[in-house]
Amino acid sequence: MQLMSSMKLIEQTLLTNYDKYYRLAKSYTHNSDDALDIVQNGAYKAITAAKKLKNEAFVETWLYRIMLNEIFRFCKTNKNILIVPQDMVPETGHEDTYENFDLQVALDHLEPKDKSVIILKYFENMKLSEIAEILKENENTVKSRLYRSLEKLRIRLEP
Repeated sequence: MQLMSSMKLIEQTLLTNYDKYYRLAKSYTHNSDDALDIVQNGAYKAITAAKKLKNEAFVETWLYRIMLNEIFRFCKTNKNILIVPQDMVPETGHEDTYENFDLQVALDHLEPKDKSVIILKYFENMKLSEIAEILKENENTVKSRLYRSLEKLRIRLEP
């Protein structure tokens, strides 16, 4: 009975937070298809590993960890991903999204775990304690990683 309730909770959380997982994956891959694959693989792994969820109160943290592990696995196996500067991407006539391309490029130069701290803190509005739980790191480690990454971003974004 516990397994069925965990599976339903996992499925509901996946549906509720699907856009967050997709944005997180796309911030690493810059490719919609790859981001969708990552989220689908992460969802599959979460559902098949439902019995491993020990505390249902931490389902969101557990799912973020699975998604980040999928992202990191993808990045390791696809080191040859070419990040094309935005000024070299041909215009397609789609509506502008007004993203901050300089920030995206600067984020891409960070290590994956450093980048995930920035994204989870500032784009997903998570607390440092939640980020530490997701990354399985000490909160002070996450805090120092955050400040070090912010400094790297500041240096990279200076005119």
